[in-house]
Amino acid sequence: MRPRLRTCAVTLTALLLAALLLPAPAAQADLQHPRQDFLRGSLGGLFLHWGERTSPQHTSCSGWEADVTNGGWDADYWVDEAEKLHAGYLVLATFHSRLGYARPWPSAIPGSCRTNRDFLGELIAATNARGMKTILYMTDDPQWHAEGGHEWLDSAAYSAYKGHSVDLTTRDGFGEYSYDLFFEVMNRYPGLGGFWIDNDNAYWEQNGLYAKIYQQRPDYTISNNNEDTSIMDMISNEQKTGMTPSYDYPQAVYTAAPRLTEADFKLPSSGAWWYDGSNPSVDRLLTLGRFVTNAGSSVKALMAETPMVNGRMPANQESFNTFADGYLDQIAESLHGTEGGGYMYGGLKPGFWNDGAHGVTTVSRANPDQHYIHVITPPTTSTLRVRDNGYRISRVTNLRTGAEIPFTQTGGVLTLNGLGTWDPYDTVFKVTSAGREGILPPSSYTMSAGASATGHGASAAADGSYLTYWDSNKTLPVSLTWDLGAARQIQYLGLNQREDSVAYARSGTEQSARINGYKVYVSNDGTTWGSPVKTGNLASRRGIQGIDLTAVTARYVRLQVDSTHAASTDTTRYKRLRVDEAWIGTAYATPATGPAPTRYEAEDAAFITGTTVDTNHTGYSGTGFVNTPNATGAWAQWSVSSASARTATLTLRYANGTTADRPMDVVVNGTTVAAGRSFPPTASWDAWADSTLTVPLTAGTNTIRVIAGSGGGAPNLDYLDVG
Repeated sequence: MRPRLRTCAVTLTALLLAALLLPAPAAQADLQHPRQDFLRGSLGGLFLHWGERTSPQHTSCSGWEADVTNGGWDADYWVDEAEKLHAGYLVLATFHSRLGYARPWPSAIPGSCRTNRDFLGELIAATNARGMKTILYMTDDPQWHAEGGHEWLDSAAYSAYKGHSVDLTTRDGFGEYSYDLFFEVMNRYPGLGGFWIDNDNAYWEQNGLYAKIYQQRPDYTISNNNEDTSIMDMISNEQKTGMTPSYDYPQAVYTAAPRLTEADFKLPSSGAWWYDGSNPSVDRLLTLGRFVTNAGSSVKALMAETPMVNGRMPANQESFNTFADGYLDQIAESLHGTEGGGYMYGGLKPGFWNDGAHGVTTVSRANPDQHYIHVITPPTTSTLRVRDNGYRISRVTNLRTGAEIPFTQTGGVLTLNGLGTWDPYDTVFKVTSAGREGILPPSSYTMSAGASATGHGASAAADGSYLTYWDSNKTLPVSLTWDLGAARQIQYLGLNQREDSVAYARSGTEQSARINGYKVYVSNDGTTWGSPVKTGNLASRRGIQGIDLTAVTARYVRLQVDSTHAASTDTTRYKRLRVDEAWIGTAYATPATGPAPTRYEAEDAAFITGTTVDTNHTGYSGTGFVNTPNATGAWAQWSVSSASARTATLTLRYANGTTADRPMDVVVNGTTVAAGRSFPPTASWDAWADSTLTVPLTAGTNTIRVIAGSGGGAPNLDYLDVG
């Protein structure tokens, strides 16, 4: 790409002055906003620390730029590596306090290294062309201005440009300088995804920077590192450690959904954040475990790699990225298009299971009855027990192999039996449910509390919204009481405590604000309570918690919390208790099992001339998959037998490794039952997804045909399951 001409300094100064004169809107958090959609739709991002101090250190800005260009730097390479990691955005950290404060664009503002080639512009164009976003890292910190024995900031040049003396080595002076850079970037790059801030600067805050960013660029997002600044879209949590197991990163997160939260960690877990000449290995279990547990908590995984001067990753990181590409493709449907299970989106209980097993669950955004259990640490036995959260389970399969998994469901627990072969990193079970049962709707009861903070009364724990919560106002013991309106059977209590504290004692001043000791009482008149029907302790765990009772009939139920996990040394969270939602289970869910579906492999179907049965991608069932011609009207057809006229559930397994939808008509016995049904892109041709619909069948033989509705033809077809 040809370098862009530098903008006239007089013109830019006028633009910056206009920006300074803009009124700053009131600072308020947009908890949910359309500009955040690309972040919410992403599993995570690729974090690139790359600048003048990338080894070997360059003290000449032009020399560094020449070596970058002559080394073959290519924006598409970074996008390729991000796609291998199933990332949805890139964060470019070149204007970094430890990397020389370089600007990888032809800036008109003097003060630190600025390139003639527009590396930032090229990266923005490359990510946007592939459905991704570039986010620009911005530091607030001048303290490393002379690191490595070289002065990286030029106060004299910036002072001359501004017309008054500015010392860039002070926080105020650096704040003024970087403030100008924000507006230059906004003027130059409307297609940027936003800014990643490390950390707040008083000059920015005094001049209303963040509100002005939203005003000038409403589509930009702003993220902050380790500081939960309310006006920003997302908080990132940097390189947290100390949890058990070590890969379960969300235990260190302290911000409740639906607030956007990011986990920021190094892929080579040892070594510097940037390339220092070394080639450390990537711990596959730790890295994939972090990636999956973050997805299982709706936390974005920001994975830091260390590009060399020419932009390429060290060999061990390249090797891991290639491995991750194929590995994650096989389980893509359990990650993409899902949310963490056991939280505000429903789903099965995550975390600590039986016999040493540990992992997370995910649940489909499009289908709340489609769940996935990710077993990262397998049990020491051949069974896995997971709390069912009231879902009636109808089917369990191994996601990779499609093999049916025998299961039982009783006492609020889904038990998978006969397990023995475990993936070394993540064994994924696909769990299908048929709704929930035995849970009283919030509209059928009222709630009261022994104490509440202003604006956070007991009713917020039964309103079905995770935007509200009950706060006990740091009162212990404290009670939460249900009035069911009439005597009802009570089998268990369900709780989603607010996930706004860590789940383990990170330090004496950062601990878990979750329930520890409790008692449960019941009453028929709301006055006489008698002895508790259950006394116990809850572990400090994320996600859904259940308190099981011996079934009892009563109108009133009271949960008394006697203690929480935070010690008195943590003055912020000591005695703090917040509950997003609390509910009553009148009975445990029962399984919704029926006959196993009949599978019709695609390679056994009839299909249009020119179709091939291929085996060059992984993850298919049977002996291969069907690849139709790339043409509108391409088709495949199955003959399906039915003993009687009925409504059947069809599940069509497909892969679409393009970036475009491949819609198809579904035709049953000559009648179109689904016109232009969407078959959207999967992560790759190795990543398979299911499309499920119900259709009428007649007694006897039925024909089920799918017909491509675009010039791309049909997606690759693996099988048709008829349930």
